[in-house]
Amino acid sequence: MPFRSAIPLLLVLNCLTAVLAVPTVGRAEIGVSPKEMVLSGRLAGQQLLVDLHQDGKTLDLTREGAYAVEPNGVIEVSSSGYVKPVADGRAVVRITVRGESLSTLVTVDRVSIPVPAEFERDVMPILSRFACNSGACHGKQRGQNGFQLSLLGFDPDFDYEALAKEGRGRRVFTHAAERSLLLLKPIGELPHGGGKRIERNSPEYRVLWDWISAGMPRGLESATGPSEPAAKTTTVLMGIAVEPQERVLPRLARQQLRVTARYSDGSTRDVTRLSAYLSNEAALVAVNDTGLMTAGPIVGDTAVMARYMGQIAVCGVAVPHPDPAADDVYPTLPKQNFVDELVWAKLKTLGITPSEPCGEHTFLRRAYLDIIGRGPTANEAREFLDESAANKREALIDRLLAHPEYAEHWANKWTDLLRPNPYHVGIKATLAYDMWIRDAFRKNKPYDQFVRELITARGSTFRDGNTVMFRDRRSPDELTTIVSQLFLGVRLECAKCHHHPFEVYGQDEFYSFAAYFAKLSRKGTGISAPISGSEEFIFAGTTGTVNHPLKNTPMTPKPLFGTAPNLEGVEDPREALAEWITSDQNPCFAQAMSNRVWADLMGRGFVDPVDDLRATNPPSNGPLLKALADDFRMQRYDIKKLIQRIATSYVYGLSSIPNSRNVADYRNFSRHYRTRLRAEVLLDTVCTATGVPEDFEAMPVGSRAKELWTARIDSLFLDAFGRQDPNQDPPCERTLDTTIVQSLHLMNSNTLAIKVASDGSRAHQLAQSDKTPSEIVDELYLGLYARRPTADELKDAASLFEEPEANRRRVTEDLMWALINTPEFVFKD
Repeated sequence: MPFRSAIPLLLVLNCLTAVLAVPTVGRAEIGVSPKEMVLSGRLAGQQLLVDLHQDGKTLDLTREGAYAVEPNGVIEVSSSGYVKPVADGRAVVRITVRGESLSTLVTVDRVSIPVPAEFERDVMPILSRFACNSGACHGKQRGQNGFQLSLLGFDPDFDYEALAKEGRGRRVFTHAAERSLLLLKPIGELPHGGGKRIERNSPEYRVLWDWISAGMPRGLESATGPSEPAAKTTTVLMGIAVEPQERVLPRLARQQLRVTARYSDGSTRDVTRLSAYLSNEAALVAVNDTGLMTAGPIVGDTAVMARYMGQIAVCGVAVPHPDPAADDVYPTLPKQNFVDELVWAKLKTLGITPSEPCGEHTFLRRAYLDIIGRGPTANEAREFLDESAANKREALIDRLLAHPEYAEHWANKWTDLLRPNPYHVGIKATLAYDMWIRDAFRKNKPYDQFVRELITARGSTFRDGNTVMFRDRRSPDELTTIVSQLFLGVRLECAKCHHHPFEVYGQDEFYSFAAYFAKLSRKGTGISAPISGSEEFIFAGTTGTVNHPLKNTPMTPKPLFGTAPNLEGVEDPREALAEWITSDQNPCFAQAMSNRVWADLMGRGFVDPVDDLRATNPPSNGPLLKALADDFRMQRYDIKKLIQRIATSYVYGLSSIPNSRNVADYRNFSRHYRTRLRAEVLLDTVCTATGVPEDFEAMPVGSRAKELWTARIDSLFLDAFGRQDPNQDPPCERTLDTTIVQSLHLMNSNTLAIKVASDGSRAHQLAQSDKTPSEIVDELYLGLYARRPTADELKDAASLFEEPEANRRRVTEDLMWALINTPEFVFKD
């Protein structure tokens, strides 16, 4: 099952684990490219690149060179190395840089005389370059002042109609092209909301003038045979390439990009000055509108995107530490599995050194919070800290993965992504869906089976919980967005209405994917908001189509990339879709889940947001994401084994405290990244520490927050700390930002006060025991922080019991309350 070659690009764009190779180590070599060029037409141009290669490193000297032309009058060369044609002929560009002389031969044609302009190849790039079709101008939904273009030029047919035929031709005047609104407004001779965009008699102006004067041809004429009439042909843009594809830039260094377009007739064109550029992290590497990248003072790596007429290409850029680490640092770092090897390789590229390993108590609390969704009890903490076995961390991970609370915690994460509003689909249906999700995690159902059963679900929404997704999402387009986002990591919302500005997908791909759900049928009472409590049956019908919204033609089911199983004789097209999504040959499936689990455990995904995998948002460590996905696939999509692989790595056990070399690192995992606890995790940890369970409506006594089957169950605590919004359609990605409301809630919550001060609380038990003040303090620290107090902490806390008129119970309660109201308790370290 072959998959498109563009997909591996997602894995390697940011793979900067080795600097670029050079001809001879120690010897400096300066080169220019291209050494020869042909500039054809008035819009032609060529960006020169002058590079210095030495000791495995490449330095851009393009703007250092002095440029001279022989003879004059044929071309012009800017100080940035951009060559523009002036007249037909031949010329030589001579470059002097750092004492060396280089040359490039240039041939110019089709400039001195007008030549036919092609709409898609010549006119539309001008409209895109000067933002005429941007979302802020004529590309917005209703256009600007009655003139609308397709957003970013993704629909050439629509744009041609708007320019050449709409408005009774008032925008163009073929018999006097210079009087056309298409020319008068952008040169500023008539009022224009976008201001002056081009100069009169500039190359762009002349191309538009030529096109209008020629009668605004849609394509060029080409004879089909000696006795046959000429046919209109259009040269199709096949793709673009950016040079360099990756680069290591020292701090404040600059690098010029060059973008080359490739067309269906085999020709190429430099489109550097007609492309749009965007850096994913402008603070790390900025890029201007001519494609000049400038590294900032911060150590790290990012991606810079070039976009031209719906095609995209990416350059991966690393900015290493200016002071190289010692040669023996990285080879001596511990390697417990392949995770460590690939993280160290990336850190070596950037010159970043990892933090020290975290303490045993930090690892203990981190593992409990990550795997079973609560902090350890005092006894659990004491047992682990007092254990002397060398492999006790690995043994802890195994015990936690076998713990019954594992399934409830990880199922709770997936309810955010799948569980709908019960007032929309019905309370009984929501409960059935929640039970199906939890049952899958209790059985440790393989992830590919979980997804297949969900996508191909059929039956009753009261008895077959996996069918509820199809009760909640009623139309093929709604199902397309949730399925692609959750299981492929591809966000298609933009492509529903227009071509995705940072992706390769448009309406054709969107509605072809949606066609897999065309035959989906339902029987029973549908949605009757605000409360829909009836049963519904989901099954595959015999008819149904999805039509393209613009062409109004039925779409054939087709995957986003690669080849899906043949639909001949298949009753339900969803079965073919599920087989394609979960196929071992589909790299996105395993990567999307691996990235999601990594983010849950490490505080950030390789790709962020976790469900936005695309070439223009490459992973921070592509080789590691691929290795984890491959391992996940080899383990037959066992989620527990994926968690185990990550949690038993040395990297997982790093401290969150930065050193001098990794203090600015936030995406390469040289240290652990602290995160605020999820609402359910924090409440369950409070209940564990205080010994007082929460009393939830519609739940058995003693239920934990992670076991709630709907977000409609009242809890002011969970609302304050950002649980799933019941009114928001899934998937619901939470933000773990801290707020004033959360701080005030911890300090003033009546619920928390009752838990701390009730007769059944852990504080009361300790106060009533025969333990000494020091032993009480020790128990409180173990139960809340999973560690013993330092000598100073013990001294200060124990002294509170010795104060005049001190009440033993009151002091114990106050101390517990104070420890809960600290970052050490609220954050996962």
